[in-house]
Order: sequence, then structure tokens, then C-alpha cells
Amino acid sequence: MNTMQPFSRRVFLAFFLLTAGLANAQLSIEITGAGANRIPVAIADLSGDPTASRVITATVRSDLERSGLFKLVDASGAALDENSPVAHADWKGKGADALAAGSIGRSPDGRMEARFRLYDTQKGVSLGGAAYVTGNEQLRAAGHRIADFIYEKLTGEKGVFSTRIAYVVKSRSQFLLQIADADGQGAATALTSTEPIISPAWSPNGSKLAYVSFEKKKPVVYVHSLATGQRHIVANFKGSNSAPAWSPNGSKLAVVLSKDGNSQIYSVNADGSGLQRLTQSGGIDTEPRYSPDGASLYFTSDRGGSPQIYRTGANGGEAQRVTFEGSYNVSPRPSADGKSLAFITRREGRFQLAVMDLASRQTQVLTDSNKDESPSFAPNSRMILIATEVGGRGVLSAVSSDGRIKQRLSVAAGDVREPAWGPFFQ
Repeated sequence: MNTMQPFSRRVFLAFFLLTAGLANAQLSIEITGAGANRIPVAIADLSGDPTASRVITATVRSDLERSGLFKLVDASGAALDENSPVAHADWKGKGADALAAGSIGRSPDGRMEARFRLYDTQKGVSLGGAAYVTGNEQLRAAGHRIADFIYEKLTGEKGVFSTRIAYVVKSRSQFLLQIADADGQGAATALTSTEPIISPAWSPNGSKLAYVSFEKKKPVVYVHSLATGQRHIVANFKGSNSAPAWSPNGSKLAVVLSKDGNSQIYSVNADGSGLQRLTQSGGIDTEPRYSPDGASLYFTSDRGGSPQIYRTGANGGEAQRVTFEGSYNVSPRPSADGKSLAFITRREGRFQLAVMDLASRQTQVLTDSNKDESPSFAPNSRMILIATEVGGRGVLSAVSSDGRIKQRLSVAAGDVREPAWGPFFQ
């Protein structure tokens, strides 16, 4: 593949949040850094319906460009579809290592169908293709799935363009729990409240969110079905109920309760039954997260005098300290592949995102921010979403696990906090 020197650039994409109460707010994505070795790829306009083609093609190009791993080669004016013969040498001469071409038309049942094929122009071979049935409301979703296909074929990693993110926007006196595509578009409000909403956590199949709401004038843990809007209380004990985290199979949540004194970690079934205490310490134990295999829990504790990250068994037991570098390490988030642990570390008074390689225990600080919080891995473990502060206002940032690719997302009308990246599209 062709290579390109590292660079820093700014691309602004603005779009409207489709939410009640925030109809005029804009979420912008700023790409502040990209990978050194970008794959040059040409994305031809889909043949067929021009309006649908524009939406899908623009989505595919934007997804790939935003990832920081691809360099788009101009394919304007190319009259191609998924069945067209491809002049591989010509596209190779234009600098494209890969070419995607397709069409948007009607399937036999009358619905719209987006079809495409991907080619390796260096080797002169097809890398496969797919067809997605869609409608006018799902055109961008079809574009995301095409981008995921291209991403996986060219990088060997599963794409996350079809995934969703959750976050909380504070605007004036309202708190809104938002659900959006991974690129921030198509946002909708799952919950509006005059009281704070914190700690959203996706269920493993992406159908539900657990979160903490203060609507009862105290922190209470809820589980919310995104399809129906129905929700139920999982933890409403005496004192504080906070920091929900799903087990990998979705049957349980780890929660933090202060009902017996200091905040300690418990597990509870997803319906609120079967409460079990998991930690026993004289300090504060909080921010639990299950390991991908469900065998252990990472959590934050000050049991040793300063906040550090520990690990214990999923059913409790002796805790082992994980972080030793620095006097303040919090908010552990294991990656889906089990290889890395993201967390927030304090260095010289600045709260920054760090990643530990769990095999070598080597730690790398990925940001130069002052107030990072709430890290959340993408389901392919490549990117990490965080909340940070710029100019006194909360924004979201995303950074690759190697620190090379960076993005920033912000809402002009309010603070954005508490990000959570959802699971793979199902």
C-alpha cells in the first residue's frame, strides 16, 4: 500500500441533532490527526437513483475518511456498478489501491437494494461484495454497512461504522440521554430529565441501556429498553446506587451501593433480583467493569490510600492491584479483545487518558488534555471515546489505542458528557 507522511488537519462536518428540545443544536466532528500509513481507496458513485446514491456514497466516503486510515482517491464521473468491468491498471495509475463500485435499485419485493463490489487494483482481483435491502430512512445505515465491509477487507479488523454511541447532553436546565450513530448523526433522545443522568452502559446485544438517574432525588440504577422505551429499576437501595456495568452475557450487572456504609461493589440480576456483595474493604470501591471473558472485574478503589485500579473475581474474592505508576488512576475500561485497559490517570495535575498493555503492563498516555473522563472502547478495540473539557465546556473526543488518530465531537448548545460506545451491529 502507498504511504503518506503523518499530518495534522481539520475537517469539520456539521449536522443537526434530531432531538426534541435540541432541534437547533449541532454536533460537529473535528479530525485532528490521522494515521501515517493511509490506504488509498476510490469510492465510485453508486449508479441508479441519484438521491439515494448521494446519501449512501457520501456516508461511505465520510466513514472511511473519518477513520484516519484511508485516503480517498477522486472517483467522480466514473460510470461503474457492481457488474462493470474494471480497468485495474487505470485505477492503479490514479493511485488507488482499492476500488468500490455498486448500484442502488429495487429488489424483487419492491424495496430498495444497495449492491456493491470491492476490488484490489494492485492484484487485479475482486475482494467480494454484498447487497443490503434498505429504505429511504435506512440509506445511511446501508452506507455504514458498506463502509464496514470495506474497512474489514482492507484492514483485517471489523469495522464499527454501524455501531451506536450514547452520551448525555446538558442544555440549559435539561439533561438528555442521546443515542446516535457512531459518526454522531441520526441522534435521538432516549430520556429527558431535569435531574442529572450519568453512567450509561450498553447491554451486550445493544438492545438496552443501564444508567443512573437522579429523578428520585438520589442516584438510582435503571435498565431501559431502547426498542420500547420501557424501563425498570435495578438498584434503589438506601444511600447511593451507581456505576452499572453489564456482564458479558447480559444476565447481570455490577453496581456500586452505599447501603452498608462505604461504597462497595455488588452484582445483581438484570431484573433487579439476586443481590450479591462482591468487595469487602474499608475504602471506597467503585467503577466496576467486567473483563471480556466475564471471569473478573476491574474497579477503582482507594483502599491503599490513593485511587488505584484493582482486579477481583467476578464473584468476589481477593483483589489484586493493577496500576502502580502515579498516585491517581481511575475509571478502568478493558478492551473487547482483552489486550488493553484504558483508564484516566493524573499527571502533573492533568487528568488524561492512558492505556495499559495487559501483557507487558506498559502504559502510554494518549492525550494532552486537562480533564478527560469516562473512557469507552469501540467494540473492535481500536478507538477510545472519552469526555473532555475545552473552553470550560464538555465535548467528546475519540483517540485510537495507539494515539495516532484523533477526533473531537461537540454540541454547540450544551455540555456533552458520559459517552458509551455500543456493541457491534446485530
